[in-house]
Amino acid sequence: MKRQIFTADHEAFRGTVRTFLAKEVVPHHARWEREGIVPREVWLAAGRQGLLGPAVPEEYGGGGTTDFRYSAVLTEEFARAGAAGLAVGLHNDVIGPYLTSLATDEQKRRWLPGFCTGEIITAIAMTEPGAGSDLQGIRTTAEDRGDHWLLNGSKTFISNGILADLVIVVAKTTPEGGAKGLSLLVAERGMPGFERGRNLDKIGQKAQDTAELFFQDVRIPKENLLGELHGAFGHLMTHLAQERMTIAVAGIAAAEHLVELTTRYVKEREAFGRPLARLQHVRFEIAEMATECAVTRAFVDRCITEHTAGELDAVHASMAKWWATELQKRVADRCLQLHGGYGYMAEYPVAKAFTDGRIQTIYGGTTEIMKEIIGRSLLA
Repeated sequence: MKRQIFTADHEAFRGTVRTFLAKEVVPHHARWEREGIVPREVWLAAGRQGLLGPAVPEEYGGGGTTDFRYSAVLTEEFARAGAAGLAVGLHNDVIGPYLTSLATDEQKRRWLPGFCTGEIITAIAMTEPGAGSDLQGIRTTAEDRGDHWLLNGSKTFISNGILADLVIVVAKTTPEGGAKGLSLLVAERGMPGFERGRNLDKIGQKAQDTAELFFQDVRIPKENLLGELHGAFGHLMTHLAQERMTIAVAGIAAAEHLVELTTRYVKEREAFGRPLARLQHVRFEIAEMATECAVTRAFVDRCITEHTAGELDAVHASMAKWWATELQKRVADRCLQLHGGYGYMAEYPVAKAFTDGRIQTIYGGTTEIMKEIIGRSLLA
């Protein structure tokens, strides 16, 4: 079925993204995976192509549009290319809204131009060794020392952790912490006491640097408070819906692409003297996955439209997130199975998709947390 949510301008942007991926990313991605990180130069190239900060006002070098459909196009094309190393979605759709909606004019002048050129790479540090989805369990502290905050603690599983120049840190600014005692503080590269741990060895998304971060008596200037003092919990809840939508968009795009790849494969691969596609079981598998993708696509596209209009609530974003990512996980498993032994070979795209996509049901809020959010809304 033809999708109805994009205009000619969105499709022209899609062409730009595909050209960028074909030239600057896909030919080099295998090397980046071996190295465990992407070069800073590719971030600068993304900035030159206008792929960074589409929602940032033009006065700071951004695209000046709040139309989420451009972000959806970007996310879809990166997902189809299997290019998880360059975390543009994290930069644009997760961290970007914090800076555009919460930063002061002075902070915007300081950070947003570099955000859009790729000179400032960003991360957000919420997760700790003992606190994942439970934000109220955060132990990192920031003590008020008059003209600065004294930041102490550690974070883990931080995407862009090695490359990041600017990190939004969630910290306790009251002894109790919790919903009314957390604040967002911006740590910048080079601040004394701000150290990176190891680049974590993951089972997938190996080109995407994910790190431990350590803060030991880091002096955070008062002007690096982002948003309201003790207001982090509310800020986080406000912006998590877009993060979850971005993950959902990637999930369905990846699932659709896997079905396309596998459909071609079973037409070409022979067993017992005939193509796999002639076997009824294989046809049923493809039929089921294609149908599940089509139904999920309809719902996710509706959510994209609602979010673009500013009308998507957290419950439906959670529905989209858990459903699309669980579908992606199932499709990756079934497509790998249909590839047989070749599906287990790392050089086959289906194998990479299997390991890269596994994190989708975990980060941004696990499937179980998504169901809890939905259940509470229905049974409160």
